[in-house]
Amino acid sequence: MNAVARRLIPLSRIFQSRVTPAFGAVTTAPHPLAPSPERFFLQWLCFVGVLMFAAYLCWRANVWGVLVDADPTGITMMIIAVFCASTLWVGIRAWRLMRERQVLEAWALATRPQFGPAQPPAAEGAVHDYLSGLLQKSRRDDHDNIQLTEVLAERLHGPSESAWWVNGIQIKLGLLGKVIGFSILAIDISNMQAFDASQSASLLRTLTGGLGIALLTTAVGLVANMLLGVQLVRMDRCGDGLLADALEFAETGLTKLTRQEAA
Repeated sequence: MNAVARRLIPLSRIFQSRVTPAFGAVTTAPHPLAPSPERFFLQWLCFVGVLMFAAYLCWRANVWGVLVDADPTGITMMIIAVFCASTLWVGIRAWRLMRERQVLEAWALATRPQFGPAQPPAAEGAVHDYLSGLLQKSRRDDHDNIQLTEVLAERLHGPSESAWWVNGIQIKLGLLGKVIGFSILAIDISNMQAFDASQSASLLRTLTGGLGIALLTTAVGLVANMLLGVQLVRMDRCGDGLLADALEFAETGLTKLTRQEAA
């Protein structure tokens, strides 16, 4: 054990030296309780990889064929299509949040350059527009930042509200399939003229068709809702952390640019 520990200590020092920021550099690491967009994007990639592997296993086990045959209404496949499209949208949103974090880091580095005066970076995005707006208002001695802060919060959190609505659509589609399934079951029961013991097998097969649609669509809708809800919660937390870091930088680091221009 001592030999292994002696070998691991130099390796830990090497990695520590790689992640240690240089002297004078500014780091905009998020709060420990707030997940960073970079970590969230990597987690999303791992999550999609697990989903694709599970989909491959379901294809090998002919689960998709069973779902198509058991649900003639197509609601189950509609729920799966909505989930896949929403998951892809979450990945795109995670990529954009990661770019916004890079813009914030560029602004932080611009306040403490190694050579020359501090200059705002050339970038695009909601954070860049917010900080540029604050810088322009400070030149006019206008320090009321409430409107710009509300605009930044809307641009970071506004798209997720529509995503939560789409997440609720999956449960509603599952409930719609449940209603249709029980309606089919009720129609089959009402069409029964007489009960014949010799035809019990075919009769049960007919009656369980509507019940299978009701249970299958409800189960798929609930599972898709839970899986997409986990992604949306993580995305909202990343947006909250990015908004908090942008507001903190606007109150602390951005004053260096304004003081330099005033001087």
